[in-house]
Amino acid sequence: MEVILLEKIRNLGELGERVRVRPGYARNYLLPQGKAVPATPENVAAFEARRRELEEAAARALAEAEARREALAGQVIEIAARVGGEGKLFGSVGAPDIVEAAKARGLRLERREIRLPQGPLRQVGEHEVAIQLHPDVETTIVVRIVPEE
Repeated sequence: MEVILLEKIRNLGELGERVRVRPGYARNYLLPQGKAVPATPENVAAFEARRRELEEAAARALAEAEARREALAGQVIEIAARVGGEGKLFGSVGAPDIVEAAKARGLRLERREIRLPQGPLRQVGEHEVAIQLHPDVETTIVVRIVPEE
């Protein structure tokens, strides 16, 4: 299925590109989330009419992500967790826990922005966590897991 991207999508394409994707990906993700439209002649004409507006919105989103990166750079988020022997946690610390701890510190993070490629954190100590704010903007924060008192 051929679609026109309405925003930049990592590993797929830039704003305005016509790309061929599997029908299920388009139907279940790109189209419902407003990230793309089918590449029909009517949609191509409508996109060209809105191109400037969409490019300005993309530039604003990039500028906002850059500002958020500056605010998040070098931040240390401390999370208290129950700990067993040898520094292993009872359970784990995942993205929702990091979002809640960031919110308590007055930082704005969303669960979908947090990248934990090795899965949830399960050890006491400091862990660098990647934050993807925009397809072009990435930063890291330090999550310090301490034993609960």
